[in-house]
Amino acid sequence: MQLVIVESPAKAKTIEKYLGQDFKVLASYGHVRDLPEKDGSVDPEDGFAMQWELYGDKQSRFREIADAAKGASRLVLATDPDREGEAISWHVLELLKKRKALPAQVQRVTFNAITKQAVTEAMARPRELDQPLIDAYLARRALDYLFGFTLSPVLWRKLPGAKSAGRVQSVALRLIVEREREIEAFRAEEYWSVVAHMQHDGTAFDARLVKFRGEKLERLSLGAEGIAMEAKAAVENGRFTVEGVETKPVKRNPAPPFTTSTLQQEAARKLGYSAQHTMRLAQTLYEAGAITYMRTDGVQMDMSAIHAARDAIAARFSEDYRPEKPRFYSTKAKNAQEAHEAIRPTDFTRERVGSGDEAKLYDLIFKRAMASQMATAQLERTTVTLRDATGQHELRATGQVIRFPGFLAVYQEGLDDADDDESGLLPVMKAGDSPAKLGVDATQHFTQPPARFSEASLVKRLEELGIGRPSTYASTIQTLRNRAYVRMEKNRFFAEESGRLLTAFLERFFPNYVAYDFTAGMEDELDVVSDGREDYKILLERFWRDFKPKADEVMAKMPSEVTEALDEYLSDFLFPPREDGSDPRACPLCAAEGRAGGRLSLRGGRYGAFVACANYPECKYTRRFAQPGGEGGAEDGVIGQHPETGEDITRKTGRYGPYVEMGSGKEAKRASIPKDLDDFDLDWAVKLLDLPRIIGAHPDTGLEIEANIGRYGPYLRHDGKYGKLSNTREVFEVGMNRAVDILAQAANRGGAGAARGKAEAIATLGQHPTSGGEIKVMPGRYGPYVTDGTTNATIPRDTKPEDVTLAAAIELIDARAAKGPAKGKGKKKAPARKTAAKKAPAKKAPAKKKAAATK
Repeated sequence: MQLVIVESPAKAKTIEKYLGQDFKVLASYGHVRDLPEKDGSVDPEDGFAMQWELYGDKQSRFREIADAAKGASRLVLATDPDREGEAISWHVLELLKKRKALPAQVQRVTFNAITKQAVTEAMARPRELDQPLIDAYLARRALDYLFGFTLSPVLWRKLPGAKSAGRVQSVALRLIVEREREIEAFRAEEYWSVVAHMQHDGTAFDARLVKFRGEKLERLSLGAEGIAMEAKAAVENGRFTVEGVETKPVKRNPAPPFTTSTLQQEAARKLGYSAQHTMRLAQTLYEAGAITYMRTDGVQMDMSAIHAARDAIAARFSEDYRPEKPRFYSTKAKNAQEAHEAIRPTDFTRERVGSGDEAKLYDLIFKRAMASQMATAQLERTTVTLRDATGQHELRATGQVIRFPGFLAVYQEGLDDADDDESGLLPVMKAGDSPAKLGVDATQHFTQPPARFSEASLVKRLEELGIGRPSTYASTIQTLRNRAYVRMEKNRFFAEESGRLLTAFLERFFPNYVAYDFTAGMEDELDVVSDGREDYKILLERFWRDFKPKADEVMAKMPSEVTEALDEYLSDFLFPPREDGSDPRACPLCAAEGRAGGRLSLRGGRYGAFVACANYPECKYTRRFAQPGGEGGAEDGVIGQHPETGEDITRKTGRYGPYVEMGSGKEAKRASIPKDLDDFDLDWAVKLLDLPRIIGAHPDTGLEIEANIGRYGPYLRHDGKYGKLSNTREVFEVGMNRAVDILAQAANRGGAGAARGKAEAIATLGQHPTSGGEIKVMPGRYGPYVTDGTTNATIPRDTKPEDVTLAAAIELIDARAAKGPAKGKGKKKAPARKTAAKKAPAKKAPAKKKAAATK
C-alpha cells in the first residue's frame, strides 16, 4: 500500500479516486503543528532552535496518518506546490521520523491542478523535499514569532489598549493610517467647469471650455464664481464653429490571467468580496478540480492550456477573435517568486461551475483567462475642437467608439477610483460646421482628498511595495480588523484610535521596522534563502542583533516617558494651530472657570490614550485621543440643561466611547452617543436620556411597542419579541404602522423578533469528515454560526451566512474545536467527598501571559 498525504479531505477524496486501489490518501487538514504561543518557542541563544507542538485537534488525525505510514511501502507527500505546502510536508515527515513510522521510500510530488492527468503525471515525476524552500519558511516563521513575541509585551506595558504587532501587519496598518493623515491634512480648493450642451444632425453632445481669453485652462484656472460666470457668458454669447476633427486609432491589449493578488483585487472591485472570502472560494474551486492552484505570482499559462483557450475562443467567436500567435506574459510584481502557472480553469470547455459566490468567482477566472489569449481591441478616439469668431475661446468634445471589440467581448479589467473617460459617441462633424448650442452650465467643484484604501487598492499597494506575500494578504487584513485597529465603511478602510496610536508608537520607537523599504528588503532576503544562496540562521542573527537591544531599550522606559515622547511626536495632530492664534494646548474648561496652568497633554489610561488637563483632579476636562484639537469637535463637559428637570447634562468619554450623563451616583442616567449622529447636540442628548420611547399600543394585542437602543443597535420590542431598526434616527421617527410591519417581518424571518423556539437552519451543507455530524448554518442570538451538532463556530462578520461553503464551515468548526471549550462552559465539578482532614491547597504557579504574535 502507498500512502499519499494532502491537506484537505475534499482533495484526498478526489485524488484517491484518480490513483486507484493501491493508494490510500489521507488529509493533514492543513498544518499539523506550529510554534506554541509561549516564551522560548524560538531560542536565539541556541542557534534559533524551534520548539514545535502538534495541534491539540490533530492528535487523533495524525495518529491515523502514523498508523497508515507504518504499513505503507511508500510515502508520497502531495501537499500544495508552494512554500506552505512544502512546510506541511516537512512537518509530516519530521513527526513520522519521531514516531519511527517512516516508510522506506519517501517522495514529494506537486501538481498545479487536481485533474486526473495532472495528478498521474506528477506521480510519475517525484522529487525530494526542497530544503531551501523549507529554510525560507522556517526563517519567515521565526521572524514573525520573534517580532510579535518580543514586541507585544512591550506594547502591553507601555501602550495602553494595544493588543499586538506583526512584521507585515504593522506596515499594512501604517499605510492605512498615513492615508488617513493625508486626508486630514488635505485642504479643498474651489474650481469651476464650463460645459456647453450642443447638438448636430440630431445628436446631442457636450463640449468643455478649454481656452478662455486666449489662455489654456488648467483644472484650477476658474477658481471663483465671478470668473466662472464671465467664462459662461462668453460661451453663451459666442458662435462656435468646428476648427478641427482629429480621429486617432487606439489599441488595447488584454490583461494577463489572474495571480493571487490580482484575483483578490478584481473580486473586490467587481464582486465586492473580501480577500479572505475570495481565497476561501478559490480553495473550494481548486479542490473541486475546477481551477489551477490559487496561490501564485505567475502570469503565464501552460502551453496546453493556451491551446485549449485558443480553441475555445475560435469555437465561441469567429477566427478574428483568435490572434495569429499565442500571447505570453511576464510578471512585473516586485519579489515575484514561486512562479507557478497563473490561475485558470482546468477545462476551457466548462463555462460554469458551482452556484452562488463560487459560480461568480469561477466566471471571473474563466473570462479573464480566456480574454488573455484573445485579439487586441480596436478603438477610435475622436477629438473635436470648436472656436468662436474672436479665436479667444475654445471648446473641446471627445468621444470613443469600438471598431472591433476583441477581448472586450469577454472581459474588461476593473479600475480603482476610475475617472470618466468621456467615451460617449459624437456626431459626424467636419471643419466649418456650427453645431447648435442648447445651453451652457457653469458648475462648482472642489478638489478631493486621496481616496481611502479599499481591499483591492490596499492589496495592490502592498504588492507594489514588495511587502509580504500575496497569499498572506487576506489573513493580514483580517487580523487588522479582528484587532479593531481598522474598520470598514462602504468597503473602505478607516483607521481606529488604537491603530493610529500603535502606528505612532512604532514610528517613534521602532522606525526601521515599520519602514516600507525594510519590510520589502526582508522579503528580498527571504528570496535569497529560498534560492539556497544564504543560510536562514544568518538572516535571523542579523535581524535579532539589532531588534532585541532596541526592544530592551524601550521596555526599560517608564510609561510616562513613552507618553511624553508620543505627546511630542503627535503634537501637530493633537494640538494643531488655532485660527485665533491662541495656545492650542490651553485647556478650555480652565479658561472658562478662570484657573491658571490648564495645559493639555497626552495621557495613558487603562483603556487607551486620551488628552487631559494638567490641573487634574481640580479640572476633569478630557478629550478622546483621536479627536484632534482645533477642529471644532465635541468636547467633554456640560452641554446644557434638561428642559424639564433643569439638571445638567454632561458629555463624557468612557471605555466604550462617548456618552451623556444626567445626575450623579446610582441615580444617574446615562446614554451612549451613537456613531451615526453627526449633528449631536443638546436636543439629541435629551432624546437619548429619555429613552425608551413608547410608540403606542399594538392594534392586535393592546400591548405597548417600545423603541430603544441596545447593545446591538436600535430596535423595537413588543411582548418579548424584537425587530431591528436601521439607524438611530428611526428610533425617534418610526410610527405605529411601520413598527407593526417591522415586528411582523422579524417574526416571519424567525430572527430576533420571533417567538422563542427551535430555529430553522439557513442552509444544510453536508457531513463533517471527522465527527460525521451534519453541518448546518444557523441563525443565532449573537449572529449566524455553523455547527456539526457538537461544535458551534461563529461566522465572520464579512461573510454572508448564505455564502458559507462546506469547506469553509469545516475550517471554522475545526478552528473552534481546537481552542477547547469556552470559559465557564466545561463540565461541572463533582461535589468534593468529605475527608477526615483537609489538605492544604497547593500553590499555583503564576500563569505566563501569552503573547499574541501575528504576521
